[in-house]
Formats: sequence, C-alpha cells, structure tokens
Amino acid sequence: MLTIGLLREGKVPADNRVALTPDQCKWIHKHMPEYRVVVQVSPNRCFSDREYHSAGVELMEDMDECDILLGIKEVPISTLISGKTYLFFSHTRKQQSHNQELFRTILDKGITLIDYECLEHEDGTRIIGFGFFAGIVGAHNGIMAYGTRTGEFKLGRVYQQRSFRELIHTYFGLKLPNIKIVVTGSGRVAHGILEIMNLMGIREVEPDEFLSRSFEYPVYVQLKGQDLYARKDGQPYRRADFHEHPEAFESRFLPYAFQADILMNGVYWEQRIPRLFEPEFVADPRFRIQTISDITDDAYGSVPINLGDQTIEDPVYGVDRQTLQKTVPGIPGSVDIIAVGNLPNELPRDASRYFGEQLIKHVLPGLSDPSNPVIARARMTEHGNITTAYAYLSEYGGK
Repeated sequence: MLTIGLLREGKVPADNRVALTPDQCKWIHKHMPEYRVVVQVSPNRCFSDREYHSAGVELMEDMDECDILLGIKEVPISTLISGKTYLFFSHTRKQQSHNQELFRTILDKGITLIDYECLEHEDGTRIIGFGFFAGIVGAHNGIMAYGTRTGEFKLGRVYQQRSFRELIHTYFGLKLPNIKIVVTGSGRVAHGILEIMNLMGIREVEPDEFLSRSFEYPVYVQLKGQDLYARKDGQPYRRADFHEHPEAFESRFLPYAFQADILMNGVYWEQRIPRLFEPEFVADPRFRIQTISDITDDAYGSVPINLGDQTIEDPVYGVDRQTLQKTVPGIPGSVDIIAVGNLPNELPRDASRYFGEQLIKHVLPGLSDPSNPVIARARMTEHGNITTAYAYLSEYGGK
C-alpha cells in the first residue's frame, strides 16, 4: 500500500485549493485499496480539517511517512523532503527564472517530480488542470472590469459567491451593452470562457462578421489556431506544423484588436510562439481594445503588455498606451489588464472537485506503476536526475 499525503499549501499568496476533496479521499479508500490518503493539517483550505476528519481521513503534521506527496502550487523549498515523489505545478517546464532555485533543490534532494502540467495523453493534450475554472473566473473578471471602466453596468466578485451555481444566479437580469469580445484559444480555458459568454447571453459570430459588422447586441468571436496564426511563407496552416515550428508563423490577430472592446486570452504560449500583437500597436488610434483578461497569464507573453501578476483582491491595473507603464485602472489613454495567477481560487471548492475527478480517473490508476506511459512522460526528475524528455533543463537545473 502506498501512502499519499495531501500537502498544506505554502506559497504566498496563499492558495486554498486541494488536489482531492474529503469525499474523493473517502472514495479512494473504498475503491482503490492500494492507496491510503492522509492530510497535512491546514487552517486555510477550502475544505476544512474537520471535513476531512469526518470523511475518515487521518490528519497529521509530519509527512515523512508518505510515499507520494500531492500539492497544488510550488512547494516551498524549505519544506521539500528528500527522496520523495511529488506531484504539483512546479512552473519550471519553460525554465521560469523565479523557480530555478526550486528546481535545483529538487535535484539536490533526490526528489522525483511529476508535474501536473506535463501529464498528457499520447496526442499531447493536457490531462489535468484548473483551466476550465480559470476561464470561468477570468471571463467574469474581464466583463466586470469593462463594466467598472465604462460605468455602463456593475458585476460583483466571483469569490463572494459560495459556488459556481450561485455565481450563475447573479447573471439573471444582467443587461450588457453592444460590446464586441474576442476569445482566443480552444482548450479548457477557452471552454470556461465560452461557458460565461453563453450564461451572459453573449452571441457568437463568425470571424468575417466580427471584422466587418456592427451589432445591436453583445457578441463574441472565438479565434483558434488557424484564425490566429499564418505561415510566413504563405503555405496553409496545419496544426502539427504549427506545434513543431511555431517560429515559422506570424500573428493574424491585429485586425481583431481594431474591432474588439474586450480580449479574453486563453491561448497556450511559449517563447517561440508569436505574440498576438507587439506592444507598440496599443498606441495606434485604431487599437480599440479597452480591457484584456489575460487568463493564460504569461508576463510579456502572448499579451505583451501583461506587466505581471496582480492578486485576487486587486486584480486590475492599467497600461498607458504611449509609455507602456503601469497605471491605475480605468483612466483615459490606457488599457486595463487582468492578470492573476490563481484565478480558480475564487471558486476553490468547485475547482478542486473537478481537479480531483480528473486525478482519480486519469492519474491515480497509473501512479503505482513506474512504467505507466502517462506518468513516465510527466516525470521531470527521477531520484534527483533530470529525465531524458526534459534534458533541455540541464543547464537550468545546474546538472
């Protein structure tokens, strides 16, 4: 029997999501006898220690006896236990500089790291994540920020609602102006955005309509890979080609920036992928976008005027169109940006249930098998050594 320990989140700002809910732990004990789940005590989880205790889950402080440790965000360096197997979002896959010390410590301590972000099906699609609820919250916040900026309507905060179901009730009677919204992406984040678009009664239109027409009601257009990128040499867009050679493509987004009021950004981004637009274009008088919810949230990434994260409590800032410097939100001559790294924390219980369901269905059955291909592909380090698939991290990890 393997002992799984649910870690107390230690990253600042605090995260109150969990990898497994009390009911899910109870289900594992009944249906997956190869695992025993214990929980590290915590005063801050969206599910209380009492709820875990009531579900028959043992609470403890010391995690040394656990074989596998599950967290959500990056585990603080000072709490890493040598020789253990960890699953969490390490945010090191793209060689993020702010987590380089974390990655090096993982190697030094002989830790096996299985990163949730790297858990993929054979075709490369992500297996697990909080993207759907990030899309839900990010879309709400984008509409909310636009309403606050223009004074045309008012929306409350997501975290003031106890559940997604209660959030939906706040949209009854909401009347939006004739805004035009661009949604980018086709994955879980985009699906969450589209859920909010539909719940708010915002109608979908085709790209050519969006670019050529005005409407008497709020509309959105969803732009996927073939809508956003084109080969520089004029050859047709092919998805596999784009993923293998993104540097051979250029962005087709700019015409939409001249027609949209709000951008909801849900595209995956890395250094080789073209940005949606270049920073200097926001100074163009034709650049119409007033509010950007960058749900993907890569600083200076696909949205190059994302100047870094805000907090759930204070999610919006402005960027001056001429100087590209950060301002207070809502002032003339600026674009408002929503960039928050832990958006699902505004609906933590719903998001945690969804995450745990995927974990139980797709990950736990193979976690006890070292040769399981899904787990093997996500294993970034093994006993302190970088695995072959992530050899490009050798310099980053100092090995």
